[in-house]
Amino acid sequence: MNLKFVFDFIFHLDKYLLTIIDQYGVLTHVFLFLIIFVETGFVITPFLPGDSIIFAAGTFSALGYFTLLPLFLNLFLAAVAGDTVNYFIGKKIGPKIFERDSRFIKKEHLLRTRLFYEKHGGKTIILARFIPIIRTFAPFVAGVGIMNYKRFVFFNIIGAFLWVGLFLSLGYFFGNIPFIKNNFEATILVIILISIIPISIEVIKSKTGKKS
Repeated sequence: MNLKFVFDFIFHLDKYLLTIIDQYGVLTHVFLFLIIFVETGFVITPFLPGDSIIFAAGTFSALGYFTLLPLFLNLFLAAVAGDTVNYFIGKKIGPKIFERDSRFIKKEHLLRTRLFYEKHGGKTIILARFIPIIRTFAPFVAGVGIMNYKRFVFFNIIGAFLWVGLFLSLGYFFGNIPFIKNNFEATILVIILISIIPISIEVIKSKTGKKS
């Protein structure tokens, strides 16, 4: 995927999503499902705008383009299914990735996620939902052997429910505020910046620790 298009899509999410809604109507649910599923389901796609796409969908729901409950169920199922696929991919190829560097997967991200597990335990699957990059790597690393599947399912469902529910609610309740409507692109940018604060802190801590 062209990175220039990805960045343009993120920063002009309102225009792209509205165009898709106008052209495809109810089939937009399929598009939203795929974005969330791919971002959470494949360890090589952490750059997709999960947080902001859910927020934007909530905003358009407030404006009458979506019915809120079906929208929530669609995104919730996408998040659960994505993490599940990622878990089994990790179980299948994870051990080999940890043994050597991969062209598509940074070993540094895998190791940082493993440290995150050591610190937070099973709650990592829930907490990771709110942290870009870690969100994509957490189920993959869990599948390597960090967590058995039954335990993973429990945290996966709770994490997906909280993540989708929070950002969808924020988009829905703030969507009709005139300031948000008139500055939608700036709002999306703020969401992206806020969402990367935790991972930025982890990176700084990691680099500081290495220097020490």
